[in-house]
Amino acid sequence: MALRLFSKRATTALRMPRSSAIAPAAFRSYASSATKEASLPNADPAADSQTTRLVNDQIPYMVPTYVRPPPMFQKGQGCYLWDIENRQYLDFTAGIAVNALGHCDPEMAKIMAEQAQTLIHTSNLYYNPWTGALSKLIVEKTVEAGGMHTASKTFICNSGSEANEAAIKFARKVGKSLDPSGAKHEFVSFHSSFHGRTMGSLSATPNPKYQKPFSPMVPGFRYGTYNDVDAIPDLVTKDTCGVIIEPIQGEGGVNVATTEFLTALRKRCTEVGAVLIYDEIQSGLGRTGQLWAHAALPKEAHPDILTTAKALGNGFPIGATIVNEDVVTKIAPGDHGTTFGGNPLACRLAHYIVNRLADKELQQGVLKKEQIFRKHFEKLQQRFPEVITEVRGKGLILGLQLSQDPTPVITAARERGLLIITCGTNTLRFVPPLVISEKEIEEGMRILEEAMNVVFKKQEPVPGTKGQEEMQES
Repeated sequence: MALRLFSKRATTALRMPRSSAIAPAAFRSYASSATKEASLPNADPAADSQTTRLVNDQIPYMVPTYVRPPPMFQKGQGCYLWDIENRQYLDFTAGIAVNALGHCDPEMAKIMAEQAQTLIHTSNLYYNPWTGALSKLIVEKTVEAGGMHTASKTFICNSGSEANEAAIKFARKVGKSLDPSGAKHEFVSFHSSFHGRTMGSLSATPNPKYQKPFSPMVPGFRYGTYNDVDAIPDLVTKDTCGVIIEPIQGEGGVNVATTEFLTALRKRCTEVGAVLIYDEIQSGLGRTGQLWAHAALPKEAHPDILTTAKALGNGFPIGATIVNEDVVTKIAPGDHGTTFGGNPLACRLAHYIVNRLADKELQQGVLKKEQIFRKHFEKLQQRFPEVITEVRGKGLILGLQLSQDPTPVITAARERGLLIITCGTNTLRFVPPLVISEKEIEEGMRILEEAMNVVFKKQEPVPGTKGQEEMQES
């Protein structure tokens, strides 16, 4: 039975005469591929489809910040999504590593309904039972899992960018306390990193394509080469107040930092009094088979600040900045805040989610599933040796490096019922829900092989799908 459309406006749009639906050029280019192979189970919606008419009704009112592929999703359950044409897709994207527990987790829905009838928001002017409970749980689970052993307190906010903004501000405040002259204000981040879109986090994201339209950036940022140990002494100096780095670069191409590099970075930060920040917004909360990616490192490589978001809310907006006691002592009431951060609804949800993602059995399952993916990647590499050059990542944040543009593969896979995304330069990224089953992995990899066969063996023209990552490399 067809799924119901979700609003009166949507219903009205769907009833529009077909002649009134004028698909945007980009939309038509996708839809044209759908007519080439009638047997495709999920061929992109045609220009006269319900989806196209609804998009045409809505898109004039939307700021064009994204280029989206044609399907419009209305329902999710577990590792699957359904569009408004009632077609099913296996989701290897998890909302960009967000839906770690899959779509519409039943317990989450129950908690949301209960809390929505109890208390949603009071602002940070008052205490509520859940902000403190979540803060305590995050610190305790972090230490228990072998992560940031100096974790002391948590600041709850609304997103990854906001978590990184807090970390940047906290590091600047530490620098000011150590050197009141203001000279100790420089920040270090690394090429191919992605820390967010707000001005501070964007300043730490050295991609000229995305910085230039909003320049000048926040002053004082310097950029280094990821995993270059020898460059650290000149990069991190006495004027450095903070260093921010992803233990695994997600948007940059699923690049994994070496233990040697992170240990040397920690040592140098200690020498010059700089705050070391690990951005685990994408790699944290069970995605690597441990609660935190850095939990695999010796304590000598642990950070002073840890940021998280994405999986923390499993789709509900929330972020967190975890700090050690040295940082806490430099922060005074009024130094930072957020109106919506720490609201009881978000915090109660996250409290449930952290407990789920901290489960050892779930994390062991992630490592087993990684091996299943790698087994299939090895077979694909044997089948397409000139196309697949490298496999990167850990747990269920994995990258398949291609020698060619992967966007036609994205389209071919989607039209066969599989959602995947890209990152870096010509990299296919795999960040499925952590609860994905072995059967679902097998199903997805079968579709991926079919899609790659169409693109690289049959040499059929398949259009690309731009806009499938948070930030593209320039």
